[in-house]
Amino acid sequence: MFSTSDLRKGKKVKLEGGLYTVIDFQHARTAQRRANVWMKLKNLKTGAVLEKTVSAGETFDEPDFEEKTLQYLYNDGENYFFMDGKNFEQLQILAETLEDTRRFLVENSEYRVLFFEQNPISLDLPTSISLKVVSCEPAVKGDTVTNITKASILESGLEVKVPLFIKEGDVVKVDTRTGEYLERVSQR
Repeated sequence: MFSTSDLRKGKKVKLEGGLYTVIDFQHARTAQRRANVWMKLKNLKTGAVLEKTVSAGETFDEPDFEEKTLQYLYNDGENYFFMDGKNFEQLQILAETLEDTRRFLVENSEYRVLFFEQNPISLDLPTSISLKVVSCEPAVKGDTVTNITKASILESGLEVKVPLFIKEGDVVKVDTRTGEYLERVSQR
């Protein structure tokens, strides 16, 4: 159990039978009234956003989560298959569970998966990930007057706009929150 004073962005909360993560919160006190806490919550299963106001000091149940590091193996279109490196048990996760994070999955890479009651509910990605450019348009000489970008396809199937100097085979760093190009990674 924890109270409203323990709230932090990203904190997981069990509320009204649902699992939520705190997107934003604010303590508010008006004259001659009791202090309240406004919360903006995201449902971990459906992705729906909920705004809720509760009294300051109210307590919440802390959900029993388990986090495992799993290796991504492959997908068959509807299911994504992972392997636990400790006991070599294979696990399949539905594409709907992974939402937009599946665009950044690279085979044989390890990811942290969040479980609730032995069911996977979300996948944690690092803030940036390095991916190899599989195909991109060639650069045209003379197009460098302004900051021009071109479309490229990365090894995970993600399409990203990159600068003209990027070519096939280069490794680029991509922001997983926005899906935008950050920088070219030097290969050694």
